Amino acid sequence: MLTMLLVATLPTAMYDIDPKSLRATVEKLASFQTRNTSSPGLNEAAEWIASEYRKIPGMQAEIMKYTIPKGRRVPEEKEVVQVIAKLPGEDDRALMVGGHFDSLNMQGDIMTGRAPGANDDGSGTALALEAARAMAGTKRKHTVVFVAWSGEEQGLFGSKAMAERAKTEGWKLDAVLSNDTVGSSSNKAGDKDASHIRLFSDESDEHQSRELARYIAWLARNDPFQPKLVFRRDRFGRGGDHMSFNDLGFTAVRFVEVHEEYTRQHTEDDLPAAMDFDYLANVTRLNVKVLSSLADAGPQPERVTIDRRQGVGAHIRWQATPGTEYEVLWRDTTSPVWEGSLKVGAASEARFDKIGKDDHIFAVGAVGGIPVEAK
Repeated sequence: MLTMLLVATLPTAMYDIDPKSLRATVEKLASFQTRNTSSPGLNEAAEWIASEYRKIPGMQAEIMKYTIPKGRRVPEEKEVVQVIAKLPGEDDRALMVGGHFDSLNMQGDIMTGRAPGANDDGSGTALALEAARAMAGTKRKHTVVFVAWSGEEQGLFGSKAMAERAKTEGWKLDAVLSNDTVGSSSNKAGDKDASHIRLFSDESDEHQSRELARYIAWLARNDPFQPKLVFRRDRFGRGGDHMSFNDLGFTAVRFVEVHEEYTRQHTEDDLPAAMDFDYLANVTRLNVKVLSSLADAGPQPERVTIDRRQGVGAHIRWQATPGTEYEVLWRDTTSPVWEGSLKVGAASEARFDKIGKDDHIFAVGAVGGIPVEAK
């Protein structure tokens, strides 16, 4: 049992992310006339994306087929495609990162109108591909899955199909990072924020999305580029692919730039020239940092409890898995983010003399993993 108090700090990790490589991917995607889910351009873009993943050593790429139903923005039921690429780990626990690669022009012919979709969401698609390149060559405990969803602009159909497949096949998904419109630091009004990316998360008893967002903020707390937590499922009147996974009980969050420019969404003006690739590189680095942490984390503790008897300090207990090292985190009851931590090794309890349970919230996690709140 540990009684010492120590605030752990993590070094700022820098990953080899090349803004020029991100630009090249986005420019290639934007070169298609349209990547509308019902258009031939979607298939061509999917084949190109899959071919790029297959160039990465150790990567397993798949063209996933599913049926999109006739409806809003879909002229007829059709079999369509999206991309899944896996970097196998030592076990079948998995993390997922991606963006949607379909595009849409709402100001012209919806099927044939020029729809470059550079930022929405060539940025998220390029981020996932570049993250795969950065993470390849390092063996990790858990599998990392990189995806390019389709059908997003018609109603999240691609991510719904993938989430349903994950549920049916019993994928052990610890976390899903959705990146949608993450490539610009400013808008036409002159607003600019090159140091933050918004991070939306839902709160539910069915998944740990809010705790994932909180932990991402903790991981990046010493970095110059940080997430701006937004404790909402998504923006008003909008939605994203993370929601498909949330709805089936998976832990999933969404990254989106701070200052969206709506005139460049779903129009022919969504071009690479309007993007900030240094900013996109920073968003990519943050995603890789999170994936790298979670991909080597041990299993979560079970039955995390706090001694509720009256008294000073706090006594936390949990059921530990042999060989797993743990970390206890705490925050003031009014704080949205974790404020301190104590690494306790392979222990199954920790006692604090100076941090009171009445004034703080505690959680325990495997080092590098999503914490579980003490109840």
